[in-house]
Amino acid sequence: DKTVSLRKDLSEMHEWITQAEEEYLERDFEYKTPDELQRAVEELKRAKEEAMQKEVKVKLITDSVNNFIAKAPTAAHEALKKELDDLITSYQRLCSRLNGKCKTLEEVWACWRELLSYLDAENKWLNEIELKLKATENIQGGAEEISESLDSLERLMRHPEDNRNQIRELAQTLTDGGILDELINEKLEKFNTRWEELQQEAVRRQKSLEQSIQSAQETDKTLRLIQESLAVIDKQLTAYISDRVDAAQVPQEAQ
Repeated sequence: DKTVSLRKDLSEMHEWITQAEEEYLERDFEYKTPDELQRAVEELKRAKEEAMQKEVKVKLITDSVNNFIAKAPTAAHEALKKELDDLITSYQRLCSRLNGKCKTLEEVWACWRELLSYLDAENKWLNEIELKLKATENIQGGAEEISESLDSLERLMRHPEDNRNQIRELAQTLTDGGILDELINEKLEKFNTRWEELQQEAVRRQKSLEQSIQSAQETDKTLRLIQESLAVIDKQLTAYISDRVDAAQVPQEAQ
């Protein structure tokens, strides 16, 4: 009987839709690791593609039911037509929900990757600060050389806050949804602790370098005064020697 065959096709399709909803849409998902999240994205992509491929079958069932209704007695129309309408509605709803969830998860995955890229960029900057702090740890030289090191450190510290703000916002978006929250909190705590420690060390080093510059300038000034004084004495003694003046004849201070 054609009606029985059509109802069987409709029933099988309904069962597949129900199973897909339970498998991909009704379950509570928890994403605690990036691997779990990536697998979920790939799984939903496959589910979405599978659902789209079922469109051919839904169309065949629709054509079969419509052809049967066109030839069958009116009494058989209403029930079959209702079952077909229910199927089409359920199928379209499934596709829409799968598309929506797939898009959401893809955005979540992109958000996670973006967070990692910002963290990577900021950690590279922190590495530069760390190297710079080591380079200026026991710096030797005069005021000019120390001043150049201070300028170099201050230029490096003039780093925009944009990346750090992005890290906060992306992390908040993900953890609010309960996605990778433990991992993200761990990464953020490690990053923020390192950021604060290096910032504080950089401020201390800046003050230390400023003091070293001041000390070096004072030393340079003292040395310059000594050199000027020695030059005067040298000139005076040279004149005495040229005039063959005996030490006993020069004033007490010249001796």
